[in-house]
Amino acid sequence: MVETTASTVCKAAPEAEAARGEAPLSASPARRRVLIIEDDASIRNILYVLLAAQHCDGDVASSGRQALAMISRESFDAILLDLRCQNVLPDEMLSQIAQLRPNLFGRVLVITGEIADAKSLELIERNCLPHITRNKLTTDFLDKIRSLLGLSDTPKKAAP
Repeated sequence: MVETTASTVCKAAPEAEAARGEAPLSASPARRRVLIIEDDASIRNILYVLLAAQHCDGDVASSGRQALAMISRESFDAILLDLRCQNVLPDEMLSQIAQLRPNLFGRVLVITGEIADAKSLELIERNCLPHITRNKLTTDFLDKIRSLLGLSDTPKKAAP
């Protein structure tokens, strides 16, 4: 899958990993570890519960500095990032993630407010980041996180 915009061509995460010489995540049943970077406790809790439903372990950071410290010490399979996290600017946050853990850069799902400003949208587009608005967390999150982690869809039961 290739997403295109007027100025940017974005590859899906597995293709981007292959281009960087990294192996994509396996579809094994092992639990994935996802870092939630979100300063709003209620959103953090929703994300944690949604991840648990996908058999993923969620670690939480309520500020950018805390998240960067965790990323420097620990391994994660993906990151859920509030661009407006406390005490680190969005450009700096993405730059630091890429520097500390380059393999994670294709595995960042941005959580935006209901109304994203032009600067945030440009940053998301420029870095080819998948994103979801807070008001769509419960409806669109599962597809986005499953795609990001390379997990297959849950088989649907046949109708009687």
